[in-house]
Amino acid sequence: MRIAYDSPVSRHVLPPSKVLGSILAGAVGDALGGAVEFASIDDIRRLYGQDGLTDYAYEYGGRGRITDDTQMTLFTLEGLVRAHAAQRRGAETDVTLVLQHAYQRWLHTQGDPWERAGGVFKDDGPDGWLVTNRDLFHRRAPGNTCLSALRAFGAGGVMGSVTERLNDSKGCGGVMRAAPAAFWSDDPAEVFRLAADAAALTHSHPSGFLSAGVLAVIVSELLDGTALPDAVTVARTQLVRWDRHEEQLDVLDKAGDLAARKPSPETIADELGGGWVGEEALAIGVCAALAADDMADGLLMAVNHSGDSDSTGSICGNILGAMWGVDAIPAAWHAELELREVIERLCLDAVVEFGPRPSRDPAWYDRYPDR
Repeated sequence: MRIAYDSPVSRHVLPPSKVLGSILAGAVGDALGGAVEFASIDDIRRLYGQDGLTDYAYEYGGRGRITDDTQMTLFTLEGLVRAHAAQRRGAETDVTLVLQHAYQRWLHTQGDPWERAGGVFKDDGPDGWLVTNRDLFHRRAPGNTCLSALRAFGAGGVMGSVTERLNDSKGCGGVMRAAPAAFWSDDPAEVFRLAADAAALTHSHPSGFLSAGVLAVIVSELLDGTALPDAVTVARTQLVRWDRHEEQLDVLDKAGDLAARKPSPETIADELGGGWVGEEALAIGVCAALAADDMADGLLMAVNHSGDSDSTGSICGNILGAMWGVDAIPAAWHAELELREVIERLCLDAVVEFGPRPSRDPAWYDRYPDR
């Protein structure tokens, strides 16, 4: 049975700097890590020096290029804006179904014709504003689990959920797109549940969707000014209420312990893993954020290791941006980031939509249709 999420009436006004910071810094971490995602730390040092990667590197035809992590994060955020706009207009809206539609639009940007990608949404078309941005129509190492789950839905398959298992994947493709769920509500349980349900649309292993819930709660707490260690504690409290949380809990606690010792690429690998699966990617991102002296320090710590550097960089950026705001992003990285204007517009639209005076302009509903 699908859960009807409450409209976030209790949320304080979203702080624009932190909303922008979370999504933009996540994209910066993604772009930094995308150049070294499949490289070992030995190879990274051989290519970039003993300190490893210290700046954007040329990848995907340029510098500062995002990957599928940021693409899917944007479609998650757009889906939530659309679901909220529909709810406040009185529509009976299944938020997870709206997110499924959003992810089918992302699938279309990866080269799948809408006739196949759209599934039950085929007649609606790939509508709305975000999908009109042609710079999203690039394949940037999309995850196989995301592709296969969304293609199966497009072919007539069922929606995944925390109870309707599609697979046994705990890959990090669920957590790396989860930060926008933090904007929906200031209720930690609601935020956790929404993020977990969104991740479970493609990833059915508990560590694949519980990691998403933890990240979203951490970001939500930071938006309200909670200190990062306390935000992790709040997320941990939510995590242990879920069945089969033990694997995620164990590595999350290890992340906190390692952060106190200023992690190295080698200790990250030895104690937290490579980040290819949800619980490890979350742990590496959290560890780097807890240990960070500033934004650059944290993001570079999160990407310089032998593993899924774009996802760990993205998660760390989501956290640090929600804590310190957009001005903490190094100006050069901010300026050179691909799709920066698109990200900024979508984030500021989210601030309006989730705020006390959302737009009622008909053009707004053309940009964010009710489905």
